[in-house]
Amino acid sequence: MKNKILTYISVCLLFAVGLMQAQTTNEGEFIVSENTILSTLGAFENTPTGTFYNDGDTYIYKGFNNEGIVDFTQETGLTRFVGSQSQNLSGSQPSYFYDILFDNTSQSTPFLLSGEFDVFGSVDFYNGVVDNKNYEGTLIFEENTTHFNTSDYSHVNGPVQKFGEEEFTFPIGEEGYYRFSGIAAPKSLDLFISEYYFENSDNNYPHHLREGVIQNINNQEYWTIEHPDLEGGDSQQFITLSYREETTPEEFMQAAEEDLLTIVRWDEETNMWIDEGGTVNQEDQTITTTVDKFEVFTLATLDADLVQPCHIVVYNAVTANGDGVNDHFRLEDEGDCAEDLHVKIYNRWGVKVFESRNYGPESGEVFDGFSTGRLTVKEEKNLPDGTYFYTLEYQYDAGTEFKKHKQAGYLYLSGH
Repeated sequence: MKNKILTYISVCLLFAVGLMQAQTTNEGEFIVSENTILSTLGAFENTPTGTFYNDGDTYIYKGFNNEGIVDFTQETGLTRFVGSQSQNLSGSQPSYFYDILFDNTSQSTPFLLSGEFDVFGSVDFYNGVVDNKNYEGTLIFEENTTHFNTSDYSHVNGPVQKFGEEEFTFPIGEEGYYRFSGIAAPKSLDLFISEYYFENSDNNYPHHLREGVIQNINNQEYWTIEHPDLEGGDSQQFITLSYREETTPEEFMQAAEEDLLTIVRWDEETNMWIDEGGTVNQEDQTITTTVDKFEVFTLATLDADLVQPCHIVVYNAVTANGDGVNDHFRLEDEGDCAEDLHVKIYNRWGVKVFESRNYGPESGEVFDGFSTGRLTVKEEKNLPDGTYFYTLEYQYDAGTEFKKHKQAGYLYLSGH
């Protein structure tokens, strides 16, 4: 079988590929079959009449340009971009890959992406930053595509697109820093786009225009998370931002330890920064919340005196065993000041399993371990034990006006 594969490739090379000044030029049909290795010493040029299928193991040591068809036929095929000088990755036509390896240590940003790369398997960011911000290229992670070895030394400088239904960490950064964002599993085959900016958002989104509970806004970095597929309906989505001492101001690192760190979003309609709340994971140095609008996000500190204006006590252990103790998710409003208490609960994948706009025993709307969302576990919708994520939103009388407050956290369900 191996001899047959090698003979087939030899024919393709003879009739479809011309070698001129160490450049590999494909003008016909060129197939690299499974268990076969191909190396190009010079740049690889796929012309408008060229069709290149890689189901094997292909090494590209210099530039890559696609004007025709680049694809794969099996769920195999590794394309290795390996070099000792910068590599231009270009083309007027999209290139489809199963697996990609980036490995080039010639400089900090050796991969200059101006074409469109669609990946369906995985991306190994072994070494070298991929720059599509300055070259207007596109990197798309298709459904179920993963990445690994992402670091300060190898990530994407520019926007990354993700299509699919699974949670995803965007392998993005800038100026030699890996500064990821993330989303939970979307409700459908949605497209999300995220980019990191190591710069002051105040230049375009004035920090003095902000909700009163927000004390200071990060002036060194921000992210964009876009959802082009959004068309009304229930658009709630988990998002996660990261923080680290190399790029994040010290006061925000301290705020994370004091539970005063939050995610804020620039709202185009109100022309101000909105507090979206957030739950901090100090071990991972991340903060997570739910949002229903997308675009510009960053970190902020909260005014300690205004963090919990109604002093709602949250009992986040739910033991739904019928013993009368913590049988439901308990919230106590000590000052009886919260109005229109809106509670939403999500499972670990970001699926909403409960919602009430008038939460409390008085209304009969409490979370007791049963789903009222779209998730179906059993016929009676009895949810499994585990960790869930909640958000609380309410209005309160601030003296001269009613203001909104949002907070988030984890609850723990057991006893089923």
